[in-house]
Parts: sequence; structure tokens; C-alpha cells
Amino acid sequence: MKNDSVKKVVATGIGAALFFVLARFVAIPSGIPNTNIALQYGIQAVFAVLFGPVVGALSGFIGHILTDLTWGSVWWSWAFGTCVYGLIVGLFAKKINIYDGNFGKSEIITYAVANLIANIVAWPIIAAVGDVLIYKEPFSLVFAQLMVAAVADFACAMVVGGLILFGYSKTIAKSGSLDKE
Repeated sequence: MKNDSVKKVVATGIGAALFFVLARFVAIPSGIPNTNIALQYGIQAVFAVLFGPVVGALSGFIGHILTDLTWGSVWWSWAFGTCVYGLIVGLFAKKINIYDGNFGKSEIITYAVANLIANIVAWPIIAAVGDVLIYKEPFSLVFAQLMVAAVADFACAMVVGGLILFGYSKTIAKSGSLDKE
């Protein structure tokens, strides 16, 4: 049990660091102000699937805060949206069960549903409502940002995260797959 806790703390740190590096240095402009195509959500989703909801939530939340601090100040509505995104994807981890060495049709569908739900809750509900209520942002700008973020983050999670999880699943030996010599 203790070893599992250490593993999760280390995974959270590595996940937050990767999130930060991708968010800060590999951001792809979307054409909408303050909204990028964000590869880091694919990595956050991978950590959520591999290590569960707490690691998924904290790695994204910490990475998001660190990224925002390098730009000047934390945009809390989006940081909490990122946290909720990782939490929701991580809650589906047991249904995906990557450690069985499977990431086939059923697991991909579950992963897609997890990301769809996470993107709907994180951006239109948490981030957008927070932007309007806390920061008094105009709804028209927030709506454009959340639509781009939700679609782009879903696509990045499916492509980047999906390919990593598929590749990872192929490294795990399935039970009964080893022959006795």
C-alpha cells in the first residue's frame, strides 16, 4: 500500500511537469484569444487512466497552476476545470483497465465517453461559468473559447492519449501468453 502511494505521488509530479512543459512550450494557437490546442490534456488523460482520478486531477491542476503563473496569474476557473477533467477521466480508469493489456474497441469507446463527459463538465460548466461569474468575461467570448477548448481537448486526448494508451497496452503480457519451454 505504501509503495502505491509513493508511485502516485511520483506520477503526480511527473504528470504535472509534463503538463506544464506541453502547455507552456508546445501550445498551438487556435485563433480564439487565450485558447490553444492543448496536447497536455492527452497526457493528463493518460496519467488519469494509468494512476486513477486523484493523480489525473492533481497532475493537471498543479501543471495548470504552474503554467498560468509563468504567464502572470492563475486563471482559477480553468485550473479547476482541468482538475475536474482529470478526475472524471480517472473515474473511468477501472472500466478501461489498461493493466490487462487491452485497449481495444470496448476500452477505446469507454475512453472516448470518459473524455466526452470530462470535456463537457470541465469547460462549458466549470470554466465557462467561472469565467462569467468570477471574472465577468463576456459570454460570447467564453462560449467561443469553451467550444474550441472542448473540441480540441477531446481530439488531443483521443489522438495523443489514445495512441499512448494503445502502445502501452501492447507492452503488457496477457495472462496465459507465455509458453513453457
